[in-house]
Amino acid sequence: MAEEKQKLFSEFPPITTEEWMNKITEDLKGADFQKRLVWKTTEGFDVQPFYRKEDVPAASKNELPAVFPFTRGCKCDNNWLIRQEIAVEDAAVANEKAKNLLQKGCTSLAFHIKGQQVSATFVEALLEGINAEKVELNFCVCIKKSYEFAALLIEYYKGRGFAFDKLRGCIEYDPLGKQLTKGKRIDGAKETMVKLADLMTALPGYRCIVVDAAQLCNSGAYIAHELGYALAWGNEYMNILTEGGVPASAAAKKIKFNFGISSNFFMEIAKLRAARMLWAKIVKEYTPNSLDDCKMAVHAVTSKFNQTLYDPYVNILRGETEAMSAAIAGADSITVTPFDAVYEVPTDFAERIARNQQLILKNESRLDKVVDPAAGSYFIENLTASLASEAWKLFLDVEEGGGFGAAIENNSVQQCINNDGDSRRTAAARRKEILLGTNQYPNFTESSNGARPIKKCATCGEAEAPVASTLSTRRLAEDFEDLRLKVEESGKRPVAFMLTIGNLAMRQARAQFSSNFFGVAGYEIIDNLGFASVDEGVEAALKAKADVVVICSSDEEYAEYAIPAYEKLAGKALFVVAGAPACSDELKAAGIENFIHLRVNVLETLRDINNKLTF
Repeated sequence: MAEEKQKLFSEFPPITTEEWMNKITEDLKGADFQKRLVWKTTEGFDVQPFYRKEDVPAASKNELPAVFPFTRGCKCDNNWLIRQEIAVEDAAVANEKAKNLLQKGCTSLAFHIKGQQVSATFVEALLEGINAEKVELNFCVCIKKSYEFAALLIEYYKGRGFAFDKLRGCIEYDPLGKQLTKGKRIDGAKETMVKLADLMTALPGYRCIVVDAAQLCNSGAYIAHELGYALAWGNEYMNILTEGGVPASAAAKKIKFNFGISSNFFMEIAKLRAARMLWAKIVKEYTPNSLDDCKMAVHAVTSKFNQTLYDPYVNILRGETEAMSAAIAGADSITVTPFDAVYEVPTDFAERIARNQQLILKNESRLDKVVDPAAGSYFIENLTASLASEAWKLFLDVEEGGGFGAAIENNSVQQCINNDGDSRRTAAARRKEILLGTNQYPNFTESSNGARPIKKCATCGEAEAPVASTLSTRRLAEDFEDLRLKVEESGKRPVAFMLTIGNLAMRQARAQFSSNFFGVAGYEIIDNLGFASVDEGVEAALKAKADVVVICSSDEEYAEYAIPAYEKLAGKALFVVAGAPACSDELKAAGIENFIHLRVNVLETLRDINNKLTF
């Protein structure tokens, strides 16, 4: 007898969207729905507090993995490659490291090679004993030497008898990316690109042109801007290659995209899904031989923009959620940036942690066992469509302006991305964007122990004719780190004393807020349970040799306590009121200048206080 179809929860009647909205409106009790519950994204669109089946974009309902337009992925599995970067100083040393990494779980390697190193002997020493048929090999070479290196690599593979159809990897040639970071136009780039693509047809599994959009992410780009510019960037390369005589199918299969992955978990998942779909749409316009030629190759790199020098182990948590986004979104390979990359050449320990983070996602979380697990989520499907729409608008604007190369020449790309970074740094200064351990909840007792941010230096001077501007690589945390390092280097650690008095709940809450506030700058924090009188609190503050005294009480009680405390401490310590009480004007009239609360710019306030303390 045929089984009857079971209907789960049939006893519950269906609820319409209108009924949900009526209930929400009732519970809001007159509060504005848009202001209270709608997420105003920086990407140019709003996110609703809930989505239902009817909200799923029609175009996404019947999409399948490995089927055009590849929103759900370019393959029928999710077995991404675990990639690790190797900065090559000595070929033999790098070779030993590479073989060691392959024994520890890496399935993809990226060698960063200086121009003067390129020679046949160097290639042999670098790849000795590595079975290139079993691992993806990527090479980031000085741009002037990319073609020469590619020719040497092909000769090496030929001499070792490797089956060319089994080799996978990339020569990362990206002249526009170099122009963005170094401010110099690459002479002869178009001709080299066409020659390189022709040369690399010998290796069908190799790509040789890279759109390094990760550098936009590492400059603080909003996600829609990173995606929109990446598409225009890739289209510029498609134009160059096809106009140079490379067939569309061959051109598309030689381009690879590097995307940065930030901590915006769901938005980053949507970004890679939208990227594949939009790139497929672009390549299709070039009339390739097959729709399969429209597949986007994606390498994901966890962000450096939000990494921090202080409390660096939090970088591990950031990297893990970012790697999860990339894995769930179906990236072909992932690099987890080691947690200590901000302030030192990554140690073996940091690299091991970075590698193992991906192994955990595969072997324990099993994220490689399900293709596009985000598919069907009403929320993520809507994010994908909304993000795609915003990125497409930017792409069209760039194309109408003459393409990505022209946009770099007129500085519109640099200006847009640098503005994004500035906006995000302002948000961090106001704690609208949180960096745990840096601008919020710092470790009060932590010291840098001599660690300093690594400053990027110029590499081989490949070009001439400088353009007007470059991308900023200043991380989100750097302004706060500079502030705290300045305090450390002063040789005197200021003492911030919490003069807690009055209402128990308010004084405790404000003391906690103020402790975190001054802890951000590396001050020594002295908190207190509470004082019975202003005289008792002032006496304790002076005994502690406090540089800053923060009165912590309720708004109503500040009218009683603040002015007497300020007068008793005049000339002996900097006086600060925690809050923005109604009596602020009265307090200011008495000479009180310093107030800290949720609406102040934390960074600027701390800089001002440091200056008053002669730091």
